[in-house]
Amino acid sequence: MATTAAADAATPKSPATPAAPASSLTDKEREAIAQMPYEEARDKLIQAVQALEAGGLNLDQSMRQWEIGEALAKRAQSLLGEVRAKLDAAQAEQATSADTAGTQSNLD
Repeated sequence: MATTAAADAATPKSPATPAAPASSLTDKEREAIAQMPYEEARDKLIQAVQALEAGGLNLDQSMRQWEIGEALAKRAQSLLGEVRAKLDAAQAEQATSADTAGTQSNLD
């Protein structure tokens, strides 16, 4: 037994890492959020924030509203990023065609 105790004492132990909290959102809810148009995601995000700001929620309800809000914010941000990329591409295309706008080479 003394050998085992000595071996255990010599073996470095890694610190306990807390388990990641389980999400309260179902796959169905996540999929619904992933399919939402921007306006719906924005409106539901506003509702989630208002619920948190109003208070009166227990810890589980608050965490659920927080998770919903995070998922909705990511969806809205993703959609805005897609629109920004399209606008940037359109501006870049317009800038390259502006050099030839109104010239004979534009008609060829």
